[in-house]
Amino acid sequence: MMDNTVTWFEVATDDPEGAQHFYGGLFGWTFDRGDDGPLDYRMIGYPGGEQPAGGLFNTKGEFPNHAIFHVQVADVEEACAKSESLGGKVITKVIDDGAGTDFAYIHDVSGSVFGVFHRR
Repeated sequence: MMDNTVTWFEVATDDPEGAQHFYGGLFGWTFDRGDDGPLDYRMIGYPGGEQPAGGLFNTKGEFPNHAIFHVQVADVEEACAKSESLGGKVITKVIDDGAGTDFAYIHDVSGSVFGVFHRR
């Protein structure tokens, strides 16, 4: 995976079972909860894909439902600072999520939300 490319997407919902049924039925996606860590975050796989390409996040009603893309970056702090210098706004920044990934959610200049991340 290369930095500054969209390498991940996320579907966040308060109804993960319904989303699995919908996206699984529509596209044939598969879902794996993995090690059952602190979040209910299910890896999404494509038919014939070798590795996960996205995640299904159970918001438990604590965040708005959304579907967004994530851009892999070399440094989350730097990407956040640069986005703000260009008129964006950092919504949430998490450095060291405990699972080896730093990430942030950002509003672009029009208010659209996207994510940036770096896997250590």
